[in-house]
Amino acid sequence: MSREANEGLVFICGDEKKTSIIEINCETDFVAKNDDFLNFTKEIGEINNSVKSDIEKLNNSKMKNGLTVSQNLIDLIAKIGEKITIGRSKTLENSKSKIFTYNHSIVKDNLSKLGVVVSLEFEKTSKDIEQFGKQLSMHVAASNPMVIEKNNINDEVVQKEKDIIQEELKNLGKPQEIAEKISLGKINKFKEENSLLTQDWVMDPKLKVKDVLNQVSSKSLKIIDFIRIKIGE
Repeated sequence: MSREANEGLVFICGDEKKTSIIEINCETDFVAKNDDFLNFTKEIGEINNSVKSDIEKLNNSKMKNGLTVSQNLIDLIAKIGEKITIGRSKTLENSKSKIFTYNHSIVKDNLSKLGVVVSLEFEKTSKDIEQFGKQLSMHVAASNPMVIEKNNINDEVVQKEKDIIQEELKNLGKPQEIAEKISLGKINKFKEENSLLTQDWVMDPKLKVKDVLNQVSSKSLKIIDFIRIKIGE
């Protein structure tokens, strides 16, 4: 049986214009709190930001001890005795934007179990924009959207959801005409619930994210991109 590395840490590193997020996985939560693992994750995260999440460049980059990331990973696995892997990573960079971040279940500094990076674009900052950026990062952490706009959801994901819904309706013995209407409604709801702009705003579920965006006193404000990484998902 293959060993699973479903524990670990997420690390966020960068500034307002360029920020990267990366996950380093291990087998147990005990190891995720080990100082060697913590230091390794932090240093790798800093290198990852410098190479803009290019995994090949990351693996070949030298760490403080003069060895490459790949070599240090092998040594750490041998020392700790668990499967350790470099997981998902992404860098958000835009000279016209500002980066906002959020860490949940923090273990130490910017090391956590769940991390979010959001990129907003605007002409001039304000208290409203700063607050919105911070709250939007927390919203993404809680609501786990797939995309910004519903039209951007992958066709394969939508088709898979359609197949599940149609199978459920078939088992209930619904007439085809009624089943098609129900299916369409459920798909539209699925898209809305998984698209950032049409999700219920976590701070006030009576509003959608797009409503809050429009309330902010800046016509130039746009959500450019986001990334959410949670250990175990």
